[in-house]
Amino acid sequence: MSFEQTPSDAPSAGTPSSAAAPTGPTDPTPSSASGRPSRSRVPLPTLRPPTGPPRKPTDARKANVLAGRINRGGDGPCYGLVTDDGRQYALHGTGKGTFAVGTTVLVTIGPADPTADCGPGTPASIVDISPVG
Repeated sequence: MSFEQTPSDAPSAGTPSSAAAPTGPTDPTPSSASGRPSRSRVPLPTLRPPTGPPRKPTDARKANVLAGRINRGGDGPCYGLVTDDGRQYALHGTGKGTFAVGTTVLVTIGPADPTADCGPGTPASIVDISPVG
């Protein structure tokens, strides 16, 4: 098979071919022959490996919000909570609901009630408590 151009297929000398049209300085994005913008030849930036652990915590965490499992439950007003890092809290909150031992909860805490003794752990009052999952 031969793909020779015949004079009737060839563009005339006075008419520019669309594939051969030069891009002028006013064209903001150079185009490839397919009409799509060409890809940049500049390599993408990459991050270097860390030189050591971060100096400050990288996760924004509220100091008054705890997550953990109830280890002393019931219908209150005292509850025991153990966080994933093993810290024990003695929580006090009237009318906060019934939580069985082993329930994973998210708790917003406030200052401890000096009149309440809820057992071992860091004392705190419950502002809000809800089961997770």
